[in-house]
Amino acid sequence: MRDYSALDHFLSHSERGIRAMFALFSIGTETKPQTEDNLSIDGKIKSARLMRVNHAGEVAAQGLYHGQALTARSNTVRQQMKHCALEEQAHLDWCEKRLAELADHPSTLTPAWYLGSYAIGAAVGILGDKWSLGFISETERQVVEHLDQHLSRLPPHDEKSRQILLRMREDEARHDKSAQDAGAIQLPGPARHAMSTVSKIMTTTAYWI
Repeated sequence: MRDYSALDHFLSHSERGIRAMFALFSIGTETKPQTEDNLSIDGKIKSARLMRVNHAGEVAAQGLYHGQALTARSNTVRQQMKHCALEEQAHLDWCEKRLAELADHPSTLTPAWYLGSYAIGAAVGILGDKWSLGFISETERQVVEHLDQHLSRLPPHDEKSRQILLRMREDEARHDKSAQDAGAIQLPGPARHAMSTVSKIMTTTAYWI
């Protein structure tokens, strides 16, 4: 097996970061909406803003998983983080394509979402794998709640966006369970509250910018 140098690892992480921030590739797994758009102008604007928030969340998820993979102590946890990141990349692709269909664009702060999340993920990974898994479990739990809120806020006729969010919700819930099964510990209350606060700041900002 090849012995990867520090430069190899740096370039690999840089490539993944660029892909997450600028969505330069597609996983190839797509939802298959069964209906065409039948939205009013106001409905399209609302759907686009919601999907922009979800796109920003998926960029942040890429940053978290990449950062945690970098500092994971066991190879098993590292590979789990990389596998989840691949699935999150598919979500990112779906959101970006839906934004294009709605004639809108991702958040202009996309690089900040990725880099900030990458730093947080790397820092949490340093604390140890159980803490890192606990962070992922709590993150995914909050994401499921967030997706439930968006599903209730989507315009009634936006079946395309609804199918995307439902598929994303299924995957996020599975990531939560996988982290728990791998030995995640429950984070203390103040940490969970801080995560929720940061998430609200990001989602509110991405809705408009």
